[in-house]
Amino acid sequence: MPIANAASKARRPPPYNASIVFNRMFAAMDPKLLELLVCPVTKGPLTYRAESQELVSLSARLAYPIRDGIPVLLENEARTLSDDEVEAGRQPSAAAPSA
Repeated sequence: MPIANAASKARRPPPYNASIVFNRMFAAMDPKLLELLVCPVTKGPLTYRAESQELVSLSARLAYPIRDGIPVLLENEARTLSDDEVEAGRQPSAAAPSA
């Protein structure tokens, strides 16, 4: 029977790791995924900030952390944005294409 055990183990897929999947999703930050995620407070759009690993809601003035690749969209876990951060977030991006 050891041969059957070896064969069944060989067919198993590798272990699933949710944090790896989320890290890959947020590394590239698929725009369609970002459209689906909304601020739980205002139901408004979120902006991904890769440098701080946060999803930012300017309308709620909150930054939601991304921990181990998983967005924590809880108001009590969010960081309050400073006035400077809100103003900087409302400025047009230098990388944005001009019309």
